[in-house]
Amino acid sequence: MREERAQVVVVEGLEVEFRPGLGRRSKRILDGVSFSVREGEIFGFVGPNGAGKTTTLKVLMGLLRASAGAARILGHDVGETAFRRHVGFLPENPYFHDYLSARETLDFYARLSGVPVSERPERIERLLDWVGLRHAADARLRTFSKGMQQRVGIAQALVHEPKVIFLDEPMSGLDPLGRVEVRDLILRLRAEGRTVLMNTHILSDVETLCDRVAIIAEGRIRYQGSVEDFSAAGERASDILVAGLSVACGAELEEVCAAELRGLGERVELRVAEKHVGDALSRLLAAGAEVISVTPHRASLESIFLSAVEQEVQ
Repeated sequence: MREERAQVVVVEGLEVEFRPGLGRRSKRILDGVSFSVREGEIFGFVGPNGAGKTTTLKVLMGLLRASAGAARILGHDVGETAFRRHVGFLPENPYFHDYLSARETLDFYARLSGVPVSERPERIERLLDWVGLRHAADARLRTFSKGMQQRVGIAQALVHEPKVIFLDEPMSGLDPLGRVEVRDLILRLRAEGRTVLMNTHILSDVETLCDRVAIIAEGRIRYQGSVEDFSAAGERASDILVAGLSVACGAELEEVCAAELRGLGERVELRVAEKHVGDALSRLLAAGAEVISVTPHRASLESIFLSAVEQEVQ
């Protein structure tokens, strides 16, 4: 039996109310939010813009006081301060002095974090290597792409060697190459045994990176569990990519195997229930179609996400 990992972040019944002004009714931003993050996992905190993700993170970082409920990190109440040397943070829109170089920026944050003078040079060089910025270590940040700046942001969050890292929309505004670079860095954090809580609204990143996820909508947690649990929901299916599919064969698969067809130029993707995969392949090969790949289909978080949002709208 696998040993249960320790809970590093625990949020219980968190409530946050905002009063816009005298005489106006207060607005509840968080309404009984509860979840936990285990040691050594990547936890996705997912929701649409304005759902309460960043507000929750501000409470955890001690930047905002909750109206009710409790939150603990590494066993300490978030109102305490001493334990924060073990916490790293990358905000959604980090601000760096663009006239500094990457090396100078990391040295600045190392000083703020209390890293001993004797340890700074070696640690900074190691981090520059780790995030792939050694070649640009002395270039001014104003010359960096968004992806490179995000890598600097991750490096500053790690400069004091924290156990827990909070990332607020780390993929926001990145091009495909930048997203791959930052994704790989986050996976390396888990490989090193770090615990990561990642706020995001990009569902594909959650499915790629996260061990568990919580979906928040209108300040309430709607779903929580492992990505595998969500993916197992509903009937299992497979995606079959084929070339040279005739119209007659396609119509036959739709009728007999309840296949869903999607055109991809000269190629066609068919989605069929797991129980029909064998029959569909036999019919495709008999019709002379070229089967390129067969991939088990994981139910996307998208349907669950949309369901959560729709429930709140109704």
